Formats: sequence, C-alpha cells, structure tokens
Amino acid sequence: MTSDPNDWLAVNERDAPLIVAFPHTGTDIPADIDRDLASSPLARQDADWWLDRLYDFAASLGATTVRTSISRTVIDVNRDPSGASLYPGQATTELCPTTTFDGEPLYRTGRAPDPAHVDERRRLWFEPYHAALADQIARLRSRHGRVVLYDAHSIRSIITRLFEGELPHFNIGTYGGASCDPVLTASIEAACAVPGFTQVTNGRFQGGWTTRRHGRPAEGVHAIQMEMACRAYMDEPEGPLTATNWPPPYDPDRATPARAVLAKVLETCIAFALEAS
Repeated sequence: MTSDPNDWLAVNERDAPLIVAFPHTGTDIPADIDRDLASSPLARQDADWWLDRLYDFAASLGATTVRTSISRTVIDVNRDPSGASLYPGQATTELCPTTTFDGEPLYRTGRAPDPAHVDERRRLWFEPYHAALADQIARLRSRHGRVVLYDAHSIRSIITRLFEGELPHFNIGTYGGASCDPVLTASIEAACAVPGFTQVTNGRFQGGWTTRRHGRPAEGVHAIQMEMACRAYMDEPEGPLTATNWPPPYDPDRATPARAVLAKVLETCIAFALEAS
C-alpha cells in the first residue's frame, strides 16, 4: 500500500478491481481563498460529511481509495472542467462554486474567483485528482479484465433549490446507462433493495464528471456514482442549518444499517469485476 506524496490527495493502493473515490469529503481551504469567503463555516456546509468514515471498511475488501482533502468550495472535482453544466436547465453549482446548494453566496462582494483563478485551481487540484484516478484505473486494468470505479457522495435529503421533495436513500447514477454495464447496475440495485431504504437509478443525480469521464464499459472500466441521502446514515436536523446543528456528529451505531448495505454494494462491484478476470 502506498500514499500519494501530495498532502491534499490521499491514494491508498490495493489489489481488488475496485476504486472508491471521495471527491467531496474534504474541508481544507487555503488561507488566500478563505479570506475572500463570506463565511468559513458556510463554505464547508456542503461537504459529504463523514463519508470516508462510513466507507472505512473498503480497505478490508481490498479496494483502492482516492480522496482529496480540498473543499468543494475551492474547486469541485466532479464538475465539467470546461464549466459547462452537467444538468442543463436545472439548478446546480459551478466548477468553482459561488453559492451553496441553497443558493447562499459563498464569497464577499466582488471577491468571487475570476477566470484566471479558476484556471489556477483547475491546474493545482482538478487535474492531479483525475490523473490519480486514471493512473489507478490503468494499474488495476493491467491486472484485471474489468475495473469498477465507484464514486461516493452524500447530500442532504431535502434541498428545494436542487430537487423536489425528499431524495431516496440511495441514488445510483450511470449517466443514463453509458458509464457501466447494465448487469452491474442491476446487481447494485438488488444490493440496495433492503427494507427501510429507498432507491432510484438515474434520477436527479445521474453521475458527475467522474463517471462521465472515466466510465468506458467497452474498455473494461465501469463507473458508477452513489449519491446517498444523509439521513441514510446520520440524523439530519429539521429546519435551517446552523453552526450548532450541522454537521451532526458521526454516530457509528446510527450508521450501521447503511454500512451493511454499502458493504454488500462494494462486494457486488468486486464480484462483477472478477467475473472477467
């Protein structure tokens, strides 16, 4: 097992034909960016809280993990690097977000990043992150007939600006079926079919840049995004978020049922990949 020398990018190599990516669990914001923000806590609000802890069993399955500690407010490594919307016609946030999911401004007036700053952030963090994913895909693909890239995410269950109503617990995204084999999709759906949990495939969240860029089923690379509603593994507060109620502390007991489902999902991904080895 090795670690990437970049202190913001942790790459833990293992030998199973599965990569688990954590693009949004980071909360680090460089000081020169932080001073332009309207609120440091607000800038960290939309992180995928505790998700790397939720999936900490992935190592025992032999999965490689790739995680950035940089906050998505600095740059969202799951957006199209050109700045084009992944969901045309729907509300979303940018490559370098200027608002929270709820539409609150992240920057002080006149301090949002200009195109030159966006380009610099893309060079410093976006490109190395995706290069790391590509390197791990190539490494494992040289050893296995198939490789699965599993992009792990979470989001609050109710965000009226982004979607109507309450989000299902498990939101499986395959870019409309283009990023992975339908057999794998069906197997993951079956693994998520557990009483007490709800699911949807290619609903509001169909997969971001990671699945769209790296998923090449014809070449043996199958990419899938799992967007979890936070209530699947932690208690979400009612009403507005505040510094005292968000994020709730990680509760291992509360997370146990979801972890059991996710373990089955990752085991399913590995089994699918090994069928071609």
